[in-house]
Amino acid sequence: MNMDIILITGMSGSGKSVALHALEDAGYYCVDNLPPELLIPFVKLEEEQKEQRLAIAIDVRSANSLHLMPEQMAILRDMGMTVKSLFLDSSSDTLMRRYSETRRKHPLSGGDKPQNDKDLAETIAFERELLSDLRERAHVIDTSLLRSAQLQTYVKTMVSAPFAQLTLVFESFAFKRGIPTDADYVFDVRMLPNPHYESALRPLTGMDEPVQAYLRQSEEFVQMQLQIEGFLAQWIPTIERDHRSYLTVAIGCTGGQHRSVFMVEQLAQSFGKRWLTLKRHREQDGK
Repeated sequence: MNMDIILITGMSGSGKSVALHALEDAGYYCVDNLPPELLIPFVKLEEEQKEQRLAIAIDVRSANSLHLMPEQMAILRDMGMTVKSLFLDSSSDTLMRRYSETRRKHPLSGGDKPQNDKDLAETIAFERELLSDLRERAHVIDTSLLRSAQLQTYVKTMVSAPFAQLTLVFESFAFKRGIPTDADYVFDVRMLPNPHYESALRPLTGMDEPVQAYLRQSEEFVQMQLQIEGFLAQWIPTIERDHRSYLTVAIGCTGGQHRSVFMVEQLAQSFGKRWLTLKRHREQDGK
């Protein structure tokens, strides 16, 4: 039986429990904080129980055995399992704010003394270092600016997509709210004509036809699109040969409403003819 397995890792406080709830709603049998050394025995047990969908969260509480994960994932794939790895990340400032608001202790914080900002910052940096290898092997979602509902939608979209050797994720964003940390490539389209300054277009988005028509008639927009497509078309096959599972391309403009949104729509349509593509509009999806 070809079991579908989602492995969730990531920074503490980045939303793993939200992701697990989304997967549970999607029909997955979910387990939190499973030690890596128990991963294979647990999957074999569930295989005997005829379970078809598993979602397993493994985090830094199993720090001493995290190094086993790459080998364990390879074994699962050799067993015929479909394995997708999801890494949830957030900026260090966001994580510190979340811990401050909830007054919870970081799982790597030792002792009973309250953690001060300096200790917490050092602990988060240490955790980031411990998880760096797993992050490189996974599909990363930056949850810094995401609401719970957005994260749930992104997770469900990812797991519902057909399995592919390489999945391209095109994401629009607003520079004024920060660059997504999950981006492999970032392109800046702020120099292109801005529909914001056209009163009739200002309340619309890059998914509305009047904005699209406005941008299509811009020679600069067409040139930028062709140049981005040319760059990606040249290097994606090399990335694919390196056995990468996901590539995230972020397109940014000032407000994440017009230019970046339409550019993402155009790129997803173009590259969707050859690769599996997913779209995200960080600022618009949050409304």
